[in-house]
Amino acid sequence: MPRLHRDLATWLIYLQLGLWGYFNYGFGPVMPLLRDEQHTSAAAASLHSTAIAVGAVLGGALYPVLSRRYGRGAVLWGGQGVIALGVLGFVTLPARYPVTLALTALIAVAGIAMIGGIVAALSDRHGPAGPAAISEANAVCCAAGLLAPLAVGATMRAGLGWRTGFGLLVGLIVLLALVAYLRRISVAGGPAVAPAADTAPRRPLPRAYWLAWSMMTLTGAVEVVLSMWAASVLRDRAGMSPGVATAVMSAVVAGMFIGRLGGARIALRVRSIPLYLCALAVSLAGFALFWSATGPVVAVAGLAVLGLGNAMHYPLAIGLALGAAAGQADRAAGVASYSMAVSFGAGPLALGLVADQVGPHTAFLLIPLLLTAAATLALRLTPPTPAPAPAPLPGWGAGSVFAGEGYAVGEGE
Repeated sequence: MPRLHRDLATWLIYLQLGLWGYFNYGFGPVMPLLRDEQHTSAAAASLHSTAIAVGAVLGGALYPVLSRRYGRGAVLWGGQGVIALGVLGFVTLPARYPVTLALTALIAVAGIAMIGGIVAALSDRHGPAGPAAISEANAVCCAAGLLAPLAVGATMRAGLGWRTGFGLLVGLIVLLALVAYLRRISVAGGPAVAPAADTAPRRPLPRAYWLAWSMMTLTGAVEVVLSMWAASVLRDRAGMSPGVATAVMSAVVAGMFIGRLGGARIALRVRSIPLYLCALAVSLAGFALFWSATGPVVAVAGLAVLGLGNAMHYPLAIGLALGAAAGQADRAAGVASYSMAVSFGAGPLALGLVADQVGPHTAFLLIPLLLTAAATLALRLTPPTPAPAPAPLPGWGAGSVFAGEGYAVGEGE
């Protein structure tokens, strides 16, 4: 069984992803509040997710170029700096619709490029334990995201407004950079790819990669739709105040934190596809509980179960994608960000258009459809008879969770 060794650089990478989680999970609950200030429709407000999609495309395209030129470390810290500036703009600039759209896109460019570096760095650094490291990093992301709705809700109840809680992220980024400087912790000093890989002819990404990519797209849409619209359902269906509905969104993130922390251990022992299908089933059960609830207690419990199931969707799918794209980790991580772009762009916009007609509660029936589609794709990754395991990534041994699982790689599409 592979073992996960956590050095200081690994913990630093975990915390960098955690700071992105503070923005990512804090921004969704802020959306209804921003919509109230800007007096926009649900569809217009959902264009902020489209701005994230546009930023994700740019960030994904820029990451391989920037990592080759400047190294992963520079990409990660540069991304942190841009995120801090963007959040500072949210806090200090007028909340005009074009301004917030532009700031959202800017933060997304930096964040998605940074995620590409984080995923590739953890995968290369930890080899067979890469999926477990990615899961743990996402657990830290959820832990930070757990604090964001609580901080925003607390500052609102204290009369300080949502910007105070949201703006705490700037100070946290500065603090982490200061600690890394004083401890002289280096994430990655050199280029992200070896010279041989950098000059090798580009190969098409295989069919298995695109199946995993599509799985990330579908479950990513579930996460972003839940993040941006569940607070509205809690306000309308469970009778919660805006501040309380924003704060209790932490139930989703709490479930994801527990799921990813425990899932990191399970991923070292259980094959990826069965674990992924179990996670989808848990998400579906949580959705049924949340959607049918008419009171706050049951609704919040459903959100927690939903988060528990959602926890392993991304770590398992990105692990499958990188395992299928052996030897092309940075390129595969960059292209994976396009799935986030589709998730953020199409999912909330579709739900927003439907919600304007029938209300957010009925529109939420999009979620079980997305979960079912993801399960269908996952089953296609499991061939009827065992096939040879894909070639390992550099440093990956026979203990990899992908070794011997027989996922069809096929030709590039």
